[in-house]
Amino acid sequence: MWIILAVIVVAAVYAVTIYNGLVKNRQMVEEGWSGIDVQLKRRTDLIPNLMETVKGYMGHERETLEAVTNARAAATSAASGSPGERAKAEGQLSSALGRLIATAEAYPDLKANTTFLEFQAALQTVEDEIQMARRYYNGAVRNLNVMVESVPSNFIAGPFGFKKAEYFELENEADRAVPSVKFN
Repeated sequence: MWIILAVIVVAAVYAVTIYNGLVKNRQMVEEGWSGIDVQLKRRTDLIPNLMETVKGYMGHERETLEAVTNARAAATSAASGSPGERAKAEGQLSSALGRLIATAEAYPDLKANTTFLEFQAALQTVEDEIQMARRYYNGAVRNLNVMVESVPSNFIAGPFGFKKAEYFELENEADRAVPSVKFN
């Protein structure tokens, strides 16, 4: 009788431990997503000031300026979407910002403008923070997904409604490619 009771107690303690691990991992995923959200919001908040600085110098580059404005609007509206939807919108914004910075290279006065340089540095800092937040989030997703799919934790995860989380990945394969650097 004592052996059966001990086995039941050990099984219950083990189930609670697994459940608590699942809860911890789910909270880490939510924390990671919050970190990404904060950094993406910082980036979208920088864009209007950057655009105002650039407009005076690049008045005839309307297509590039509109692309950034439209991509920012799409990223802002995707803020409550899934990680996949958000990644797609943010990838388009990153691409538009890249084109804007590349176009700015053709304007020596703009490249020398202190305000533009400050915004460019701030944008680079935010991009680095976004990259760190993505890595943290994707690591937390990996840990949760392993527990949701692994035996014996999957026996606890299913009945209590724990689901696999979605990774935050770049949609555009070109964004994953290593850029080529050429010195002339």
